[in-house]
Amino acid sequence: MSADRDEVPAELVRLWRLPAPASGLGRPAALDTERVVRTGVELADRDGLPGATLPRIAKELGVSPMSLYRHVGSKDELLVLMRDLALGSPPGTATAAGTAAGAAAEKWRAGLRQWAVAQRLVNHHHPWLPRLPIAGPPTGPHEIAWMEAGLGALSGTELDWAAKVGSLTLLSGYVRHASLLVQEHAQGRSGTGLSQEEAERAYARSLARLITPECFPQMALLLSSGTFEAAPDGAYDDPVSDHDFVFGLECVLDGIAVAVDRARTATGPRPTP
Repeated sequence: MSADRDEVPAELVRLWRLPAPASGLGRPAALDTERVVRTGVELADRDGLPGATLPRIAKELGVSPMSLYRHVGSKDELLVLMRDLALGSPPGTATAAGTAAGAAAEKWRAGLRQWAVAQRLVNHHHPWLPRLPIAGPPTGPHEIAWMEAGLGALSGTELDWAAKVGSLTLLSGYVRHASLLVQEHAQGRSGTGLSQEEAERAYARSLARLITPECFPQMALLLSSGTFEAAPDGAYDDPVSDHDFVFGLECVLDGIAVAVDRARTATGPRPTP
């Protein structure tokens, strides 16, 4: 990254790991931003987000809490740094530029599907990640790389920039919600010893005794349809292939496809290269 170091805010210097000017005071410090943030991610993975505090990180590293402020400006900044590090690099996504309309449609859709599934896996490996507050647009190098990958998948479409950004916001929001919903379901049944499939079967059997066609005709039809009995054991074990996630993802992609088709109709066909 080329930038005048004096013009970059300190928090972005740390976020992008720009080199700090030499102090001329002897040996380099044994501690740096990368080590502090990586320790925070490891603690959050192990103990949840409440376990990733500056005092806990200092204890893990064997240093005083005050020494961390040379490398992380605040607890809020720590969370921003942890988010970017935990995201890691996005998958490579094929672009649809220069291809026929049908092939282009398949490419952007496959690219965004891959992008969303990769985010879902990151959230699965770092369950605290979707719980972080989102204070603004992407700023970190990994966040920007994910944005670049998503925009690359849409680069062969006629969507304008606002529509492309809106599509990525919609898609990432869906993935975040799906990740949180799985966690909340797990927390809700933590004392029961039931799997998600078993909980759904118990839910249907219990409500079937209370729901009547006279009062709730559609719910009665749903409960009698066998939908909640249909999922085999282990159906929700894979975070990216369970029916609920896949169904919702395809619905979101269907909506983006409508916007892509509308933009193509408005601009007319691309000239053949």
